[in-house]
Amino acid sequence: MSDRTADEAAPATGPEGPTSVGAPAHLGWALVVISVAQLMVVLDGTIVNIALPYIQRDLAISEANLTWVVTGYALAFGSLLLLGGRLGDLYGRRKVFTVGLVVFAVASLLGGLATTEPLLLAARGLQGLGAAMASPAALALIATTFPAGPQRNRAFAVYAAMSGAGAAVGLLLGGWLTGLESVAGVDVEGWRLTLLINTPIGIGAALLAPRFLRESEPHPGEMDLLGAVTGTVGLLGLVYGFSRAGEDGWTDPLTLVSLLGGAAVLAVFLLAERRVAHPLLPTRVFAHRTRAASYLAMFLAPAAMFSMFYYLGRYIQVVMGYSPIEAGVAFLPFCVGIVVAAGLSSNLVNRVDARYLAGTGTLLAAIALLGFSRIPYDTSFPVSDVRADYVTDVLPFIVLMSLGMGSTFVPLTLTAVHHLRAEDSGIGSGVLNTMQQVGGAVGLAVLSTLATRTITDRSGELADAAGRAAAGGATPPAGASPEQLQGLILGQSFAEGATDAFLLGSVMMLGASLVVWTLLRVKHTELATDGPDGAAVHV
Repeated sequence: MSDRTADEAAPATGPEGPTSVGAPAHLGWALVVISVAQLMVVLDGTIVNIALPYIQRDLAISEANLTWVVTGYALAFGSLLLLGGRLGDLYGRRKVFTVGLVVFAVASLLGGLATTEPLLLAARGLQGLGAAMASPAALALIATTFPAGPQRNRAFAVYAAMSGAGAAVGLLLGGWLTGLESVAGVDVEGWRLTLLINTPIGIGAALLAPRFLRESEPHPGEMDLLGAVTGTVGLLGLVYGFSRAGEDGWTDPLTLVSLLGGAAVLAVFLLAERRVAHPLLPTRVFAHRTRAASYLAMFLAPAAMFSMFYYLGRYIQVVMGYSPIEAGVAFLPFCVGIVVAAGLSSNLVNRVDARYLAGTGTLLAAIALLGFSRIPYDTSFPVSDVRADYVTDVLPFIVLMSLGMGSTFVPLTLTAVHHLRAEDSGIGSGVLNTMQQVGGAVGLAVLSTLATRTITDRSGELADAAGRAAAGGATPPAGASPEQLQGLILGQSFAEGATDAFLLGSVMMLGASLVVWTLLRVKHTELATDGPDGAAVHV
């Protein structure tokens, strides 16, 4: 695939950077507004995880439907990102960014006040719509607000750090908020605060956006309605199918119908995009080898990283016996590490090629996941209460994972949007975010299928062994009661399933590293400038 496309042109530039509409922005406050918004939409994917048992109890949600509190948001977010990115290109990114924040804030309020399951699930879907509008516009606004070179690279570093740390911050914040029983002397249900906290933040950012962010120049064109419908429905079908496969298996009829139907609709989408004048997804976005490699790596890396949050978060509680707030605090080193690594890589990317930074980062992350797969647990029967030590068995790999991800997200974010046409920067950002969300959903579904099979099989084996031992008059281990024995069996079987998921996640991360090392060829000097007099330097 060629790196140079004849129809690419650099954004128009002026004394203050890319051409935009409106008064010059205060760069510091502009970055604060963009970063806060991005952190909010990313952490919302995990902030409710620790609160799920409380939500289930208060709203009487069945076990089968409880997963939709998480996947409902991810489905709407991932499937509508392309549409959100194109809306920003057509009507102005600051405008779409602001509207998205308002939609997100209102949906969070509705979710926090929900008294029934349907209201909560509808609110989560509406949050996904708001996030799909705000997130790609936020990334594109960096390109239109910050001049090319070190300033833009630092801004991308902060954005990438918010994207990477958001999930861990969500676990920490969710654990703390869920544990609250009163605020200012008023009794509260802590899980509601995990949603309500977004309302003042979202409204505040929406009010500040017109003051500190430049408006991008609108690019008149027709809305690709066929592309919007087929792209959204196709992605929705695929993400739903992969999500369902994690629970009901790959041979479940509805899983197969969803996956095959989603793939068929996406095929229609790709054919339609080649025939319309103003496509939702211009194929030229993928005609650039560096961007194509960045998108593929950004699909694989989050797929593996999400396994750490999902399985390690549960492992720390189920197997190691941590409370929700303790589990959240356990991820605090990840938040610190990824911010530090992102800051370092934002400086190094001006002197070191992105391939070396992202390639090394993905290798570090793969080693960390391999380390998680080797967390000690009891493999004998009768089972015993064997727990890993956080400081020696978990913490080193959390730190290693944070350094790897911080070194990966910054250069890949830069190369994924490098030298897009001005009218395509929003959709290019939407593709990047779609790869992250869909990659995470697909990866977690694949890992969940493997882990669930291991957990189910091992639980059955241990339960049968316990039954045979009891029939023979054996005493449960350590004098455990039947309930305690069941808890030990659950902990051991989950530990085995989780470590299998970590091992497969390590393989996925190695795949991302292979893509980076072999296909990402952009030079660091080409990320630092748009070329003389605004002429694009093509990779």
